[in-house]
Amino acid sequence: MGQMIEALNALDTSLFLAINGTFPAWDSVMWWISKPLYWTPLYIAMIWAAFQRVGMGRPLAVLALGTALCVTCTDVVSARVIKPSTARLRPSHEPSLQHQIHLLEERPGEIYRGGRFGFVSSHAANHMGLAIMFGGLLGGWWTWGLLAWAMLIGLSRIHLGVHYPGDVLGGWVLGWGVGAVALTLVRFWATQIKTSTNHE
Repeated sequence: MGQMIEALNALDTSLFLAINGTFPAWDSVMWWISKPLYWTPLYIAMIWAAFQRVGMGRPLAVLALGTALCVTCTDVVSARVIKPSTARLRPSHEPSLQHQIHLLEERPGEIYRGGRFGFVSSHAANHMGLAIMFGGLLGGWWTWGLLAWAMLIGLSRIHLGVHYPGDVLGGWVLGWGVGAVALTLVRFWATQIKTSTNHE
């Protein structure tokens, strides 16, 4: 078991070094992609499109509850449960990689390294969770567009040197699972509301 974990870590590190900073000119773009605040217009568009789909009243409350559940669960499980439990150092904090890694200078003289532990990526988990829930609700091009968006955010974290590919993959899996549960609950609650309204 120990040898298999060691082999997986070695593969993960090799993939990381192959991706990290491959195109230094993309640093600013990847930094922008990695920042949730810059995606505010997309969040608003997602919520507005879903609002148009579910309508006012109790269905809207269900949508809000599902979104809160999705974001809270992915964030708490990734940052408060898995990261401290696994205690896997981010590549940006790994001493053996300090001369091989490409990191972004966030401000003059200040290198962006993120928190100490990296498995799983909260960025990847949060955004994949939203992509699955809203993509499932909205369908069509939204589904594929949001999946591509979540994957791009995960890849940006590798480029910036703060996550291994395994961290991002783990985050995507967590986000997919939580997003699927949130989507199922929202659909179920909305159906229950619709049924009860029809019987009133």
